[in-house]
Amino acid sequence: MKKIKFRPVIIGLGYVGLPLLMRVAMKKKVIGFDLNKKRVLELKKNYDNTNEVKSGDIKKYKKNINFTYDKREISSCNLYIITVPTPINKNKEPDLSHVVEATKLVSNFIKKGDTIIYECTVYPGVTEKICGKIISKRNKFKINEDFYLGYSPERVNPGDKKNTIDKITKVVSGSNEYIANLIADFYKSIIPAGIFLSKNIKTAEAAKVIENIQRDLNISLINELSVIFNKLDINIYDVLTASNTKWNFLNFEPGLVGGHCIGVDPYYLTYLSKKIGYNPKLILSGRVQNEKMVDICVNKLIKKSNEKKINKKRSKVLFMGLSFKENCPDLRNSKNLEFLLKLSKKFKNIYAYDPLVDYNKFKSKINKVKFLKYFPKDKFDIIIICIPHNIFLKKTKKKFHNIMSKNCLIFDLKNKFSFLKPDITL
Repeated sequence: MKKIKFRPVIIGLGYVGLPLLMRVAMKKKVIGFDLNKKRVLELKKNYDNTNEVKSGDIKKYKKNINFTYDKREISSCNLYIITVPTPINKNKEPDLSHVVEATKLVSNFIKKGDTIIYECTVYPGVTEKICGKIISKRNKFKINEDFYLGYSPERVNPGDKKNTIDKITKVVSGSNEYIANLIADFYKSIIPAGIFLSKNIKTAEAAKVIENIQRDLNISLINELSVIFNKLDINIYDVLTASNTKWNFLNFEPGLVGGHCIGVDPYYLTYLSKKIGYNPKLILSGRVQNEKMVDICVNKLIKKSNEKKINKKRSKVLFMGLSFKENCPDLRNSKNLEFLLKLSKKFKNIYAYDPLVDYNKFKSKINKVKFLKYFPKDKFDIIIICIPHNIFLKKTKKKFHNIMSKNCLIFDLKNKFSFLKPDITL
């Protein structure tokens, strides 16, 4: 097998691309490319606004990194790793526009013998049947003769400092056995946890998409159970604590399922499934249940506030946590943000606090809400804690009690602030 000395470029420096780039930079020189000029300039100054990579680490390996937004600078590479977003459109269908544009960009520079690896969530067939065909048509190249393809599912978990990219087995695949082995060697050199060589690209694509479908379905089951137990006046968390004593019970908790993976990936597979003539019911039932949860939260809060005779016009509401998950500034598809938006139509005086997020990205859409830069000192009649950021958990019992009115209603969605004796949990 002829060895290739890969000269890599990572295209897309977000939650997936930047941590991967840092792993490569520990071993060899690498180009980090992003169309977002502001993002590139921040990284050049050792600042990562996603909080995934420390400034000290960027500085430490900077000698091996060329951060750029200049397309011409990627022409010297022979390994192109594409890590761009794959969202859904308003019809809940796959939006492959970022992948397609990145593929067209690469096709302007690839040479015979070059390799393109995709680390984007897609449905089976996208890498070869869509992206591969774009390159073949634009360059008059043949797959596995003039260029090679690879696919490696990203497994980055934003905000998680324990299960980092270096500690998770990397699934890899290639368009033929020759390039699959070379891709495996490349990832083996940068991922200490090791690699798993998938049978082929479409198998690796399928493996990625079902990982999040499985989580979505399990969470939807617990969400439905929480609705049932709430009507029976049973605390779902007490039930889960008891059930978790069995060795094979799966430890899932209720919650608002947002973000750019769990709440999106199911639609990729169901889209393909419908195209091949099978209408999936179980996968979509999980989506239906999880999409209901914001309204369920709003209704629970309204009901409890009525019971406590809290006036919606005069009361002061504190809403804590806006990103889609804890310890992460990512607002994409945030159900907590959706929860805030719906509450702003019910209550007159709402204050929102999340020191991890950039309010400028959305505050114009929720103009009735007052956004706080610091932890408040005023008294509130309702306090809603959507997600347990570490910065929230570090607040003392006294800090919270100082901002609670005498009849304060506490809604602790994730049941992490038991010392406040919450009135409502999910």
